[in-house]
Amino acid sequence: MSTDPGDPDMAGAVTIHVDGRAVAVAAGISVAAALLGAGVAAFRRSVDGEARGPVCGMGVCFECRVSVDGRAHVRSCLEPVRAGMEVRTGG
Repeated sequence: MSTDPGDPDMAGAVTIHVDGRAVAVAAGISVAAALLGAGVAAFRRSVDGEARGPVCGMGVCFECRVSVDGRAHVRSCLEPVRAGMEVRTGG
């Protein structure tokens, strides 16, 4: 996915902040889709330190948890993006 707001496919794009980096994403997509489109593969770390990311994409597995606007353990596959949101990964 393009992150260029001038791209015709990014009409209606919003900017979110991922680990302090501004990222333009399509409006209305999930945080998980936005992160994957921005090249983020590790959303969190397991207790053993292994990188974890989305598995099911429908909120069952809890592997896609991130912090959103200071709220911990948000299932990113269920959370729609909003302009200006702050997303923190543990990746």
